[in-house]
Amino acid sequence: MTVGRRRYAVVGTGNRAQLYVDALLTTHADVGTPVAWCDVNAVRMSYYDDRYRSVHGDAPAPRRYGPDDFAALLAEVRPDGVIVTSPDWTHHRYVVAALEHGCDVIVEKPLTTSAGHALAIARAAEESAARAVLTFNYRYSPRNTEVRRLIASGAVGDVTSVHFEWLLDTAHGADYFRRWHREKDKSGGLLVHKATHHFDLANWWLEDVPATVFALGGLRFYGARRAAERGLGPRPARSRDDPARADDPFALDLAADDTLRRLYLEAEGDDGYLRDQDVFGEGISIEDNLSVLVGYERGAAMTYSLNAHAPWEGYRVAVNGTAGRLELEVVETAHQAAEPGADAVRAEGDRIVLQRHWERAVEVPVPQGAHGPHGHGGGDALLLDDLFRGPGDDPLRRPAGLADGFRSIAVGLAANESLATGRPVRVADLGLPLGPR
Repeated sequence: MTVGRRRYAVVGTGNRAQLYVDALLTTHADVGTPVAWCDVNAVRMSYYDDRYRSVHGDAPAPRRYGPDDFAALLAEVRPDGVIVTSPDWTHHRYVVAALEHGCDVIVEKPLTTSAGHALAIARAAEESAARAVLTFNYRYSPRNTEVRRLIASGAVGDVTSVHFEWLLDTAHGADYFRRWHREKDKSGGLLVHKATHHFDLANWWLEDVPATVFALGGLRFYGARRAAERGLGPRPARSRDDPARADDPFALDLAADDTLRRLYLEAEGDDGYLRDQDVFGEGISIEDNLSVLVGYERGAAMTYSLNAHAPWEGYRVAVNGTAGRLELEVVETAHQAAEPGADAVRAEGDRIVLQRHWERAVEVPVPQGAHGPHGHGGGDALLLDDLFRGPGDDPLRRPAGLADGFRSIAVGLAANESLATGRPVRVADLGLPLGPR
């Protein structure tokens, strides 16, 4: 993308859009500005109108368009770039249309939710001079960047295997089971929506292409059936209908949070979307426990697990190589409790340990950089700089393109097929353009 004061259309004005809109209104206002919103919901667009006017006063707010009028948006507004933060299953329609119009695209992860949609994006990209970039902000977290640097430097030799464990706690993890992500045909399940971050990290760390995938998993904790098995009584279909909501750790009070109230509770009348569905209700078709085995083209193997109802949140990674072992442990949230405070046993923070053969283990400092630890481990601010100011010389290749997006969803799509068939899946059989190693 060229650098300059660029005009952006924002597609999907939910909570995730705020990261990009606020950047264009404040820290990156010198290089870009929002000029159009596109959403099914007028109330949500009004929320962003207010954020725009809080900076620009009485200046005209960005123009509004519905999803069916996206082609008119491209023709009439002629934006330099489109930021796609709409629900996952809709990404392809906007990415394809923008590329066909010659418009650069910034796509929130995941790229899309099906191989067919991915191939449509690939065809549009091949015929367009415009570029599409993916927002894999975990690449920019200093701890993850340091793992990449260590592996690339040969600290563990040639990588032979990776173990990657991700834990979502009963606050963050539960949230996927309240909203549209609970429907697999819309999100691809956590293997596509959430784990696309994790699979991208592994692909990027290894500089390799996934070749074979096998998966096991299911809905073991959330949902009506599992709740009944544990003896939970009848529950209302959504949190706002529960008189005992204040005492229920799995309830969500939309009215208590100004952003959630304005974006979702007050917007229900426009599109009927309910943001606070019961996590132990009917209609959940995604998994909450997952185990995946991934074989890579150069021979390394990865074991990956995801649990969406853990008592603490974070992840552990172990990288085994011909010269030693590298370990990363990250505790993002030590516990969910009524009384806040530090956990005496499980401290929040991150730690990297490197142990080469025949040597003592050493702790590798995790650089925090000028942006501090916030926003995905300090990654969001760095990502926004690359997106809106343009990437500089980066030997670790943190900016992610379409090939990276295809590779990350390929693992999730293959894992979903493996869940359905009970068999290993060759990633090449998906037909996605994964590119060279």
